[in-house]
Amino acid sequence: MSGNEQVGYGKPPQANRFRKGQSGNPNGRPKNRHRTVPYDAVLGQMVTVREDGRERRVTAAEAFLLQLTQKGLAGDSSAARASLEAIETARAARGGNGQGEVIDKLVWSYVGSGADAIIGPLGIAFRKYPTDEKRMRWLLNPWIVEAALARLGGRRLNEDEQREVWKATRTPHKVRWPEWWTVTE
Repeated sequence: MSGNEQVGYGKPPQANRFRKGQSGNPNGRPKNRHRTVPYDAVLGQMVTVREDGRERRVTAAEAFLLQLTQKGLAGDSSAARASLEAIETARAARGGNGQGEVIDKLVWSYVGSGADAIIGPLGIAFRKYPTDEKRMRWLLNPWIVEAALARLGGRRLNEDEQREVWKATRTPHKVRWPEWWTVTE
């Protein structure tokens, strides 16, 4: 090492520095390493579900589909669409040859139940994206927000709760907010 060479943080000795034109990683990145997400490892785990008071063991994937289907049957239209897409994807991956399938064709008819069936007709809220089936978002009408706030009595919402109410309100500037309300955007 020469006497005028600076060595320290970010300045290694000249003998230890990378040579010009030589790669710092001559072997490169290993091939086929972590190519896919381990869906099978996660969704293949066994979990316990309770149905009608009885417990049984199923895979995480099956438990997920059961939950999604249950929400769809209860009237959650976005969950119904998601469960139908998952079923169709599984059928396509299996080849759809019908082997081992109990259901040859699934016919879905929406039964008007749950919150979606009454929120719109009662004027409680309106759909923000009525033509987009993939985005399901309801915005509350001002009168229902005022009625709900009046029912709180002496209880006050914190700022995070106020922000959530503000964002979920159709026209928040038309609401008669209580005097303790602090969020305005």
